[in-house]
Amino acid sequence: MSSTSQKHKDFVAEPMGEKPVNALAGIGEVLGKRLEEKSFDKAYVVLGQFLVLKKDEELFRDWLKDTCSANTKQQDGEITTEKATHFN
Repeated sequence: MSSTSQKHKDFVAEPMGEKPVNALAGIGEVLGKRLEEKSFDKAYVVLGQFLVLKKDEELFRDWLKDTCSANTKQQDGEITTEKATHFN
């Protein structure tokens, strides 16, 4: 698994609340815009998708790739955030 980025540390340092999707580790401006265009505009909406997929990392990776063309490094950052933020 990838190491924890500063963006991830900043994200988990406070409640998720209404943070935008691009606040998630691995999701920058371009991927954030792609997700927003598909109605995944908030971090909690992406978390919801992770839960819908029953926290299955492989399915979530496939979803990220299909939904916003996230590469492996970007997927790793996002999965690290979802797992460490809420689920161990």
